[in-house]
Amino acid sequence: MKNSNFKRNLIKITAILFTAVIAGLFNSCATSHLSNKNERYKIAVCDWMILKRQKLGSFALASEIKADGIELDMGGLGNRLTFDSKLGDPIERQKFLDKSKELNVGISSIAMSGFYAQSFAKRESITLMIEDCIKAMKNMNVKVAYLPLGTESDLNKKPELRPILIERLKWAGKQVGKIGGVIAIETSLNATEEKELLEEIGSKYIKSSFNFANAVDNGRDIATELKILGKKHLAQIHASTTDKVWLENDKAVDMPKIKKTLDDMNWSGWLIIERSRDVTQVHNVKANYGANVAYLKRIFQNK
Repeated sequence: MKNSNFKRNLIKITAILFTAVIAGLFNSCATSHLSNKNERYKIAVCDWMILKRQKLGSFALASEIKADGIELDMGGLGNRLTFDSKLGDPIERQKFLDKSKELNVGISSIAMSGFYAQSFAKRESITLMIEDCIKAMKNMNVKVAYLPLGTESDLNKKPELRPILIERLKWAGKQVGKIGGVIAIETSLNATEEKELLEEIGSKYIKSSFNFANAVDNGRDIATELKILGKKHLAQIHASTTDKVWLENDKAVDMPKIKKTLDDMNWSGWLIIERSRDVTQVHNVKANYGANVAYLKRIFQNK
């Protein structure tokens, strides 16, 4: 009788232990899957730099080179009143959303790259341009817009534009704030100066799109600049430099140090690759961006 009870209890205990082990394995796998979907740092590429400016093919190419997302451009500007964009068309916009979901390639931000060469300070139809971008953000559930203050709004070369730029950015901050979004500006200023500019604008909806290239090209340390700028002011990062070599071969970029700095700041977000192409094969999109994506994933995602 005692032996019979012992055997029954042993079977029960074994079954309980087996169930616990299986559950533990399942939970471990589930947690791993969840962490993959919710990485602290995600890696994207600019659609215009991979030669797929506002094209559906940008998602497939990003997927092929294993990027987590793309920075989706609003399209050309030229002399138009607003961007040459498909994103205002509900049917076309849905195609982008469907492709993003199908390939599991996110949209890090919506870019107004037309302002690399156009003047944000002087263009008369700024209201329409910003409103079109914010509509696209809202309809695509994207929280960040990228606004480069390029050659025509360079505050180092044209400091007289500062008052009008601040005025326009204050207004833009109010508009994007209505959807809970952020406009991330890129300037030619150093981190101290850019922080002062952001504080003068005084909007939590206007932040920085920090560019490695700006620091490196001007002999400044990337990690130090990030610390000065601070988590509060940092919306996204363009994690690449001027074309010379791949990121992993760039001696001016100490990527582990940069990651530690961002870890210490408790920052999380998108690292977006714009350039850092090998000049010996500058037109080889897959090789250049594939290598840079892989390197950033090794450092920031341990992959």
